[in-house]
Amino acid sequence: MSFPHPRPRRLRATPALRRLTAETSLQASQLILPAFIREGIGEPVSLQSMPGVVQHTTDTLKRAAVEAAGLGLGGIMLFGVPATRDATGSAGLDPDGVLNKAIRGVKAEVGADLVVMGDVCLDEFTDHGHCGVLAADGSVDNDATLDIYARMAVAQAEAGADVLGPSGMMDGQVAVIRQALDEAGYQQTAVLAYAAKYSSAFYGPFREAVDSQLTG
Repeated sequence: MSFPHPRPRRLRATPALRRLTAETSLQASQLILPAFIREGIGEPVSLQSMPGVVQHTTDTLKRAAVEAAGLGLGGIMLFGVPATRDATGSAGLDPDGVLNKAIRGVKAEVGADLVVMGDVCLDEFTDHGHCGVLAADGSVDNDATLDIYARMAVAQAEAGADVLGPSGMMDGQVAVIRQALDEAGYQQTAVLAYAAKYSSAFYGPFREAVDSQLTG
């Protein structure tokens, strides 16, 4: 006895059948808008590598968040571009630094309608552009960086972030951040690590967006 020939086209015959049986669907509520705020500017700064994308002022960032909520987007991921940087990225820990202030402002503006996320990484805050602090030999010190990530995550949670996105690819970053959040009383703040980046061409435009000081 032979089995019937498969006829998957039956389930694609009408729009209603396709909606019912679709394996994958994409909706605005599943999308996250990356948004960049730059300290010390009076007008938005356009990015050559990403036409239509800008480094925001405080006011234009809030307007962008309101627009994203109105369009039904799921979340907004905030990146800060500080006016001054140092070797340890200390501006990322400052409660009144550009990123933490932006988180508070956006959360107050659209917090009930949009998931507010913060980027947990040091590349935009360090004067050398790496995602972590450097050891004496110039390599990235993974464990010293984890300590800063933990403090950075708590600062963003205190500012009101719903989700924290560690993107520096440090070994153990999620566990360290989760422990720091729990110990600080932010058990409900979620952690969503980025996929591994390695040599992705997408990060050239992002380096311009955060005015990365990385060379080489």
